[in-house]
Amino acid sequence: MRLKSACAGPGTNTCFGRSDYSVCAGAAGCTNGLCQRNPLSSSVFPWAERTDRNVLYCIRLFVENHSGVPAAVFTVPFTVPVETRRMPSSTPQQLVDSLAAKIADRTAKVGIIGLGYVGLPLISAFVNAGFRCIGFDVDAGKVQTLLQGRSYIRHIASETVAGWISKSQLDPTSDMSRLGEADALLICVPTPLNESRDPDLQYIESTAASIAKVLRPGQLVVLESTTYPTTTRDVMVPILNGNPAGLQCGRDFFAAFSPEREDPGNPHFTAAGIPKVVGGTDQASGDLAAALYGHAIVSVVRVDNAEVAEACKILENTYRAVNIALVNELKMLFDRMGIDIWQVVDAAKTKPFGFQAFYPGPGLGGHCIPIDPFYLSWLARRQGMSTRFIELAGEVNTFMPRYVVSRVGDFLNDVSRSVKGSRICILGMAYKKDVDDPRESPSFELMELLMHRGAVLSYSDPHVPSLPPMRHYHLPPMNSTPLTPEFLAEQDCVLISTDHSAFDYPFIVRHSRLVVDTRNATKAVTEGREKIRRA
Repeated sequence: MRLKSACAGPGTNTCFGRSDYSVCAGAAGCTNGLCQRNPLSSSVFPWAERTDRNVLYCIRLFVENHSGVPAAVFTVPFTVPVETRRMPSSTPQQLVDSLAAKIADRTAKVGIIGLGYVGLPLISAFVNAGFRCIGFDVDAGKVQTLLQGRSYIRHIASETVAGWISKSQLDPTSDMSRLGEADALLICVPTPLNESRDPDLQYIESTAASIAKVLRPGQLVVLESTTYPTTTRDVMVPILNGNPAGLQCGRDFFAAFSPEREDPGNPHFTAAGIPKVVGGTDQASGDLAAALYGHAIVSVVRVDNAEVAEACKILENTYRAVNIALVNELKMLFDRMGIDIWQVVDAAKTKPFGFQAFYPGPGLGGHCIPIDPFYLSWLARRQGMSTRFIELAGEVNTFMPRYVVSRVGDFLNDVSRSVKGSRICILGMAYKKDVDDPRESPSFELMELLMHRGAVLSYSDPHVPSLPPMRHYHLPPMNSTPLTPEFLAEQDCVLISTDHSAFDYPFIVRHSRLVVDTRNATKAVTEGREKIRRA
């Protein structure tokens, strides 16, 4: 005698007298209920009942003699844990159609992971387009601030956030088990460099692992974080494919890349007003992502695949980094020659074609431009190439804070002072003018370099009231200092690192002994120009 297992048979929907089971549609090769397929991997077994932990199935056990003739039949239920089941699922096209319909009528729930300078403006775009959003962040402080109707980003008003919360348009949370509630998940997490200036994808990887735990059929996952080409397909998707339910990208869920293009503080271009490049890991994924963004963004630029979209973002930022390196190197050369680099650039940009103006500074800042060229160089090394031009640009830009500190030392020497023991106030800790975003700001490196040389440091920044903790810099707690005549007069040097409009430059120069300007912020100052030095 031998034991065989099979489904309850085509058309059956009962087990031990119960009639609330799904009707079995049978399968190829299923004859008179004798199905040769493995019950744990076959969708022909009726999905009878689902609890929080298990799925109940119903099978028949056929006891046969050696001739294959059924000798006895037993009908028994059994359960499979939710975490390991092979669930009956819709066809890939049905999943596509279902999500496309939700996107079309704006009932799709959009989950934004990472509620920082990229994620929060993205929420604004989708809320304004009529979607409801879930905001995910591991920082419980950010979540609590949003729940209280307050914003922590200068160009997103607290009144706006309060409106989202009161109208239930935004549901902020730190509970990553809720990732399965969203129909589309947009990942906006940091992608820094590690100590050896190689890509650090830990935040993408950990986010993908959190999604995989609760991934469900029909979800769309879009990576927005700046990274190198192939990250979406070769890093994120394999982690998602490792989900406990066995769901696979392109069949059961969808994945795409769409690079963020946020320009903090730019009043002319909001997240909704900047064209969105979109590339999918397959045709359906790209179509769904393009349809989603098409509702919230002014225009969608569809490209062939995720790799093109990833490379597009790298090109945009490397283009800027290389050109900034050019003018930074020219600044160092022209400084020796007594030529004003800012006048040179302003004169050159009068040419109506073939030239775009880039300006020098104390170093690169922000979340993309200081990082992306190194991502590209790392990728080139993996391909057996060296991107010498890009790497040289990175070296020039990385050197700029040291150049500025060296010039500060020279200027202090001119007035019989040394850096050690000198009182130096840095103006501006944000990475760019008129924003509160300190990410990768060169001001932190300037501060650390000057501190190591023994300077007595302070800073003033109306947008950064206290120094935030930074991944790569170890500075003591410090608060912004108001610029009073008495305070300025006490400083041996005032170093302009970020040219905020809020600073009164004639006032600063009037009351200071020495002003070192890295941004040409004092170009309109007429009184006391003998105190101004450029670096």
